Amino acid sequence: MESFSKKWERDPLSKGESSRKSLTLHNDNINSFDFVIDSLREICEHDEVQAEQCAFITHFTGKCQIKLGPEGELMPLKEKLSSKNLSVTID
Repeated sequence: MESFSKKWERDPLSKGESSRKSLTLHNDNINSFDFVIDSLREICEHDEVQAEQCAFITHFTGKCQIKLGPEGELMPLKEKLSSKNLSVTID
């Protein structure tokens, strides 16, 4: 049986996924929780709970990773979220 830490060390980047990027939502103190939640559901296809959790994490910590994937897949999402005046970056 393999320990959890061994699995974690090998899983994320060892499968040639080093090109994976993170779409990060930043707190802006402008948009309402409902607006952020609705935007995440519409654009990122988050379910209600996931969108709420992302909104709260962003509010309390200043940012939240909302999607992982290749930069080419994240860029359209970033543009759509930015067009709704949400502060997002690809890291």
